[in-house]
Amino acid sequence: MEKKIKQIPEYREGEAVNDLFVVRFKKPIRQTRTGKHYFELKLQDALGDTMLKFWGTQTRETIQLLYDSIKPDDVIKVLNGRINIYRDNTEISVSEDMGTIKVIKRGDFDIKDFIRTSERDPDEMMGELKDIISTIKKPEFRKIIDSFFKDEKFVQKFKMAPAAMYKHHGWISGLLEHTLSVTKICNDIVKYHPKLDRELLLTGAIFHDIGKMEEFEVTRTIKVTDKGNLLGHITINVQMFTRKLDELNVSDVTKQKLLHMLISHHGTGEYGSPKSPSFPEALLLSKVDELDAFVSQMIEHKENSVTEDSFMYSKDFGNIFLK
Repeated sequence: MEKKIKQIPEYREGEAVNDLFVVRFKKPIRQTRTGKHYFELKLQDALGDTMLKFWGTQTRETIQLLYDSIKPDDVIKVLNGRINIYRDNTEISVSEDMGTIKVIKRGDFDIKDFIRTSERDPDEMMGELKDIISTIKKPEFRKIIDSFFKDEKFVQKFKMAPAAMYKHHGWISGLLEHTLSVTKICNDIVKYHPKLDRELLLTGAIFHDIGKMEEFEVTRTIKVTDKGNLLGHITINVQMFTRKLDELNVSDVTKQKLLHMLISHHGTGEYGSPKSPSFPEALLLSKVDELDAFVSQMIEHKENSVTEDSFMYSKDFGNIFLK
């Protein structure tokens, strides 16, 4: 079995590269002004992504054969590559006269090198979530929750699903990890605002992102599905939830409130919600969802920083203090 040596963020300018990566996509073969043929691949591993440029010779035929042999989702081995910095971004450069790219057969690599998994045990997290679920007593809410969580296929898929491709909780079991955090934070805040409907809030928290189960798929990478690209997880949330609610004897008020929480949990139209939160439980859910996502992202930025400076810059947050 081929072994991965380093993750992408660990590489530094000038280093040689003889390592494994998974291909996200490839760009067509192009030609420089001097007639040199080259192509680019978007590569990924468990901790990062980068571009690879393969520089061919004046003859297109040999580079075309290599290009055609590589497909999205393939695991490849880069031989005799080099780390360069181009426009402040790290990239891998491979020259045909010095190195090459080899496609690795299925079973000759460890998939965990290319897809992150939660640092937490999914069964343990599911146990924590079910402990909270057990405190929800109102018949309507229990009926809804049980209709999902007594379905073992749903539980297994929910337990392993990622919550994103690049952003917060973009790893196996990330959806469960994020959902558990949001639900626990909501449960704690109710202690300070006892006028909130705790069971409505927790039910909304548990289901606010279930559409991500169909928005993403996991192969050798985390990818957005066609359905995810066309509809997005908020629309898929509503579809999944409405199908289930139509089977149950639930009051219209409960249905409408829960559906409102699902469609408003991104806060505003700018972030994808067709409605802004219209009651306190929906408002709290949207703020806690944002809080957990942003804190997770900032921690990721800090842990993956590759500078020795006191600060790093992020498009999401601006300057981030690293010490």
